[in-house]
Amino acid sequence: MNILDKIVLNKKAEVKEAKENTTVKELEATPLFGRETYSFKEFLLDPARTGIIAEFKRRSPSKGIINNNVGVVEVTNGYAAAGASALSVLTDTDFFMGTKSDLFKARQANTIPVLRKDFMIDEFQVIEAKSLGADIILLIAAILTPKEIDTLATLAKSLGLNVLLEVHNLEELQRSINPNLDAIGVNNRNLADFTVSVETSYKLGEHIPAEFLKISESAISDVDTIKGLKKAGFNGFLIGENFMKQADPGLAMKEFVEGLK
Repeated sequence: MNILDKIVLNKKAEVKEAKENTTVKELEATPLFGRETYSFKEFLLDPARTGIIAEFKRRSPSKGIINNNVGVVEVTNGYAAAGASALSVLTDTDFFMGTKSDLFKARQANTIPVLRKDFMIDEFQVIEAKSLGADIILLIAAILTPKEIDTLATLAKSLGLNVLLEVHNLEELQRSINPNLDAIGVNNRNLADFTVSVETSYKLGEHIPAEFLKISESAISDVDTIKGLKKAGFNGFLIGENFMKQADPGLAMKEFVEGLK
């Protein structure tokens, strides 16, 4: 059993418990459930912004604790001020030290799209994401069947949410294409051994249909990488660890963005 299998097994138990404690009707009655979501595409393609999806992440299974000394409001405000096109907030607790409260706080403190970064396996989580103020959900092809992707993406679109599909290889990409997706993200991290290579984006990018936004995830630590990916047709760049490992992630992003100009 690899780490992804362990996370999914844990997530099933977590979702079961959440369903026992909260009903869908209760989620639908929350103040943020009815808000109009921001357009991921509009912000990502805005020339006044950077295309960067800046991530708030305290820890990861592969690296351990990255930064547990900063707050989500302070960091995401810094990201937004530095020109982030969207924010990514981890809500998985057991493996990433994220919380649902982090997402809620990031939403309340910012006026750009927020991605709920989690392991989505159940429709309840999609409804929950909307109630917490998310604008975008992540669907990971490696843990979902094409039918499950269709079910979750269809529900998300009916709620006004944007959908980002994450793939790691060509097989996942080809079996997961769905008209209800807004963007396809290529994760440059090998889930088997956690090695990273931006070449994964270059190889898969040419196979992503033109109607979807193209996102490159992980292994992005210098401005030249972004410049190269832009030339290859990528619209967005998810960066977390590179900023979060610094004492002031918002300042780290600001300095990084200076190099893009």
